[in-house]
Amino acid sequence: MIILGIDPGTATTGYGVIESSGNKCMLIDYGVITTPSDAPMEQRLCMINNKIEQLIIQYSPEVMAIEQIFYHKNAKTVISVAQSRGVAVFTGASNGLQVCEYTPLQVKKAVVGYGTADKRQVQLLVQKILVMKEMPKPDDAADALAIAICHAHSWRLQNLLGGSK
Repeated sequence: MIILGIDPGTATTGYGVIESSGNKCMLIDYGVITTPSDAPMEQRLCMINNKIEQLIIQYSPEVMAIEQIFYHKNAKTVISVAQSRGVAVFTGASNGLQVCEYTPLQVKKAVVGYGTADKRQVQLLVQKILVMKEMPKPDDAADALAIAICHAHSWRLQNLLGGSK
């Protein structure tokens, strides 16, 4: 199963594409979608949509895993991230992908084993799980890979329990 992981943001949206087969996860691609801060919001959202559509066409994922929004102290940041997240969810769904959402706590537990892991711990485990020569960077791309890994683990568990996610 090919999984597209998305860590939403307006300035930087992380993406990670992995293949999950049996108990293994293999890296396909990862990176970030960046948008210019001086561009109008609607153009930035279109850029995010277009790049995610390109990734879907290029890699033909079966599912999109995306991080749920968690509370930020800055309401403007929450609104901005929510807009980019909405575009990503829409893009995945309108391209026929199942869209699965995970909290940051779920992602950390799935990748590191506990929910209070810091960013570096997540990056190190992502590197080990995907057998990468270097730690994935930037943070947004590493987080997107972690979200994809979280979905792979969740999907395996659901199948073991007799359901599918």
